[in-house]
Amino acid sequence: MFKLYFTPFFILLLLLLHGCASSKKVVVSPIKELPSWYQMPPLSNEDDLYALGDGKDKKEALANALNNMVSTLSVSISSTYNAKTVVKEGRVNSSEGIYVSNIESDVKKIRISHYELLHAQSLGFKKYAVLIKSNKQRLFESMLQEIRQNFVIIQEKEKTLLHANVLQKLSFYKNTKASLENLPNTLIVMSVLNPSFQSSKYLHLLETMDSKYQNILESISFFIYSDENTVNLQTAIAKGLSAKNFKIESVNTQTHFRVYLTSTIERADSYGFTLARSDINIVTKDYNGVIVGSNTFNLIGQSSQGYSIAKQNLIYKLNVLIKKEGIAKIMGLDI
Repeated sequence: MFKLYFTPFFILLLLLLHGCASSKKVVVSPIKELPSWYQMPPLSNEDDLYALGDGKDKKEALANALNNMVSTLSVSISSTYNAKTVVKEGRVNSSEGIYVSNIESDVKKIRISHYELLHAQSLGFKKYAVLIKSNKQRLFESMLQEIRQNFVIIQEKEKTLLHANVLQKLSFYKNTKASLENLPNTLIVMSVLNPSFQSSKYLHLLETMDSKYQNILESISFFIYSDENTVNLQTAIAKGLSAKNFKIESVNTQTHFRVYLTSTIERADSYGFTLARSDINIVTKDYNGVIVGSNTFNLIGQSSQGYSIAKQNLIYKLNVLIKKEGIAKIMGLDI
């Protein structure tokens, strides 16, 4: 018969193990109840727009709510334009349907500049939700104020162009056109928010800016001069300028520019290929001979069929570079 002896140390160990085992409890987190404003959000009406948004944090939830609000505007615009079409034509034809669809896509670029954050709450499990509201009239007024401020800034900057050269003027109107690209769609939204709004004034200002840009663009011409090393490369430069609707001709006007293309080319051999290493320099001068832009870059032509083919490969490489970087960057001009 075996006898079991319990030493004080053994008894203490058993008590500790029993205590650890009994202290392990399963903790169940209570499920958070979704707030009523999230489950049944208020619907947009004639006066106000409402939108829900959720995300991993408040910032993301708010951004999604604003996107959802813009989608609400898209639906409103689609309904308005469809209603006008029905009255006018008696039916919706395919071209008008596509037009409405395009408007809806462009409206998604509209920035909501006025809104109220009604509710914001963590829903647990790394999810955050918000409810926002925007009064249609106040949203309209904020958009109108922003447009007016933009045109004031544009007109003030335009006054500084009095002594600018023609390329600087072209750059100004090009950048202005880009900044106003979404204005027509904003005006459409504003007309939906406030049916009495007259957008013709702002459309006229937009057309004026576009007209000034086109007039300057049509007046500008370039002619390219090259040395014996770059005579074959001037075609690539001319092609890049023509793609931006510039005229390539030799005239004597104040809006004419001369482009000087020079290069040094060295022959090299590497792993069975013949290389044509070139340092290309482009300088553009105005009618007074003042340098308005310049750039220097390296190109390497290569061929397994000799040096003349390697030099021809430089033309291909230059065309690729112009396509990738743009003719403006290649010439060091803002055009």
